[in-house]
Amino acid sequence: MSALDGQDELPVDRQISLSARAFITTDKRQLRALGSLPYEDQQVPTLFTAMTTGKMAMDPRVYGPQAQVYVIPHMQNVEITIKNPQGQPHPFHLHAIQVQVIERGPLLQSELEPPPVNLNVTVPDVSKIPVRRSQGKPMLRDTINVLPFEYVKLRFCGSEPAIMYTHCHVAAHQAAGLAVTFVVAPDVMQRTQTIPEELTQMCLRQGLKASGNAIGNHGLDFTGLSPLTWNVTYVQVNRDGYLAYRAIGVDNALPIPPVYVDQGDTLVLTVFNSLDVPVTIHAHGLLQKGTAHMDGAAQISQCGIPPRESFTYRILADKSGTYWLHAHDKALVADGLRAPFIVHDAKCPYEYDEDVLIYLEDWYQSASADTIEGVTKPDSGGPRSSIYTYGLINGYNGNDTEPMKFVPGKRYRIRVLSMSTTEWWKFSISGHKLEVIEADGVLSTPHMVDGLDVAPGQRYSAIVTAHNSDEFNFIYNCTLYSDFMPLAKGVNPRYYTGLIEYRAGAPTKQQVTGDDSQPTWDDDTKMSALDGPAELPVDRQILLSARGFNTADNRSLRVLGTLPYADQQVPTLFTAMTTGNLAMDPRVYGPQAQVSVIPHMQNVEVMIKNPQGQPHPFHFHATQVQVIERGPLLPSELEPSTTGFNVTVPDLSKIPIRRSQGKPMLRDTVNVPSYEYVKLRFSGAEPAIIYTHCHIAAHMAAGLAVTFVVAPDVMQRTQTIPEELTQMCLRQGLKASGNAVGNQGLNFTGLPPIPVEVPLPSA
Repeated sequence: MSALDGQDELPVDRQISLSARAFITTDKRQLRALGSLPYEDQQVPTLFTAMTTGKMAMDPRVYGPQAQVYVIPHMQNVEITIKNPQGQPHPFHLHAIQVQVIERGPLLQSELEPPPVNLNVTVPDVSKIPVRRSQGKPMLRDTINVLPFEYVKLRFCGSEPAIMYTHCHVAAHQAAGLAVTFVVAPDVMQRTQTIPEELTQMCLRQGLKASGNAIGNHGLDFTGLSPLTWNVTYVQVNRDGYLAYRAIGVDNALPIPPVYVDQGDTLVLTVFNSLDVPVTIHAHGLLQKGTAHMDGAAQISQCGIPPRESFTYRILADKSGTYWLHAHDKALVADGLRAPFIVHDAKCPYEYDEDVLIYLEDWYQSASADTIEGVTKPDSGGPRSSIYTYGLINGYNGNDTEPMKFVPGKRYRIRVLSMSTTEWWKFSISGHKLEVIEADGVLSTPHMVDGLDVAPGQRYSAIVTAHNSDEFNFIYNCTLYSDFMPLAKGVNPRYYTGLIEYRAGAPTKQQVTGDDSQPTWDDDTKMSALDGPAELPVDRQILLSARGFNTADNRSLRVLGTLPYADQQVPTLFTAMTTGNLAMDPRVYGPQAQVSVIPHMQNVEVMIKNPQGQPHPFHFHATQVQVIERGPLLPSELEPSTTGFNVTVPDLSKIPIRRSQGKPMLRDTVNVPSYEYVKLRFSGAEPAIIYTHCHIAAHMAAGLAVTFVVAPDVMQRTQTIPEELTQMCLRQGLKASGNAVGNQGLNFTGLPPIPVEVPLPSA
């Protein structure tokens, strides 16, 4: 074919060779590349980078490595050869240009990529494929099909400034990265074109940048870029081997793969909500200094992301350690929306040869909505989900654990992370000691133990030194238990084991599971933060007590302060940022936000008492607390045990007081055992919303939480809330400013009724 009014063949000033190929990543993603890397969208649109970086726009590096940019100077004639060594054709669309189709022909046999075994592909005799060259005026096209095992030569002139995004028009291939970009004459573009202010503001309202390099920085500064997209979906799964039900995952799948970044990186997590309810994502353990709006707690730091909308979190991984990402709206975390988040040390003071992750989950056989309704609906009778859970290890049924391979003499950093929502886990390795070096993202001085007792939300790292011989294999033990529930053989506790494999086929040394009262378990009062401060002096003391709260309408709620916590109509952060001087008055946040306002730089000691027969793991958002002291309550302080629970009140006189030694351990999730207290300290140096709640999903839903609002006056001067988050609230009919109900001052017209307490039933 010839273009009727086209040009003769263009002369060639520059040749560019591209090849469509598979790109399998280390985390087993099957991507595709046309240039050197799979294409990926950048944080700043490529056009905006071309228009705002001055002379740097002529440097392809400024657009980011995965924009796969070739900069074409003005009036340069380019010949592109696109090779397709695969057994699938690729229709490439070139934006903003029409190219001359110059030549087609076969590749060399040595250039072919072996076809996947699952595709019906037969490699032809390429010597029989003829070379076909254009006659007369070459045909002009914007979409070019490149046949399997062939090449095509195309030419275009850089006479018009343009962003020529060039991609395979097979949707799955485009999504996998089969694309490159030609940026034509950006210097001329800067003089002759403009970007409407409306488009700039559209970016900014979404928390995106609209100028600078690919990530919005100046020049070639690409500090901290770890992009990730989660399409949050429902997924029908059978994770425990017994029952399938509708859970929540990412891209229609569970488990969600762990996320790994390096210390100093920023995780750029775009969350698209394909559910029919709002959703948020919390980076459990990351402090969000200066970016309180990125904490991801619904109605605390933001309104939920509505169905069919998205939001991009920017999470600075300023601290190395073991963390996790999880839903933080209602109890959706229990439905599966959770994944480990590992921040590798820039330089760890402890030496080890391999880094091993073990993440543990409990798994109910019913949706979290049953739990929520059971504790919040009048006359509901409490949670209706199954009383016992099943165990998942590294995302799968605990009975299907993979062997952990050891090499004699090597040292292994084993990260143990509990993503449970109700039950505890114990972890140990028969015949081996665990040298604990981290808890909740904080490096510690070495603490030698036999095993780890891990509450929901807690994390540890321990170094295990392999034996010098491969004569025997050993067993690692993961025990899922709840000592506040009735014991039941094979159900509570549940024992799961895996193999520590020194040598395939070697005999295994067994350790009998059962009585674990003799081994030594982790104790955070015996740990010291490696680089932490000494005990903080105390400016203020706050006393909290976890207790039941039966309402007049027969709801079994829970209290940590004076009333059960309840979400407010205006997110607490938004109230702190929009009420001026009143933000220092705890009343402005509403009675059920249970707020204590902490002035800037005030040091606080919080004493949490647990008079109940159930332990409570309390998670502190946006801070790490010093663990100062643990000890028993007085018999007169205890709450009567609840009928039906496996609770025996111990001899409290035999529970010792344990006080921290040296630099107190810093934690973000602190377990408070039954009938004990814990004293914790933190500094009000950083403006923050420290939402503090029990990490048992049913207890959190029942109101076992309080909020510390730290230095809201300083926060108003130093932080901002993106307009996108404000609009997200307004689109859902929620208010985004004012007191807890969106009114001015202390006018609480429209406040929901405060629950009325009636006496708890006696045992």
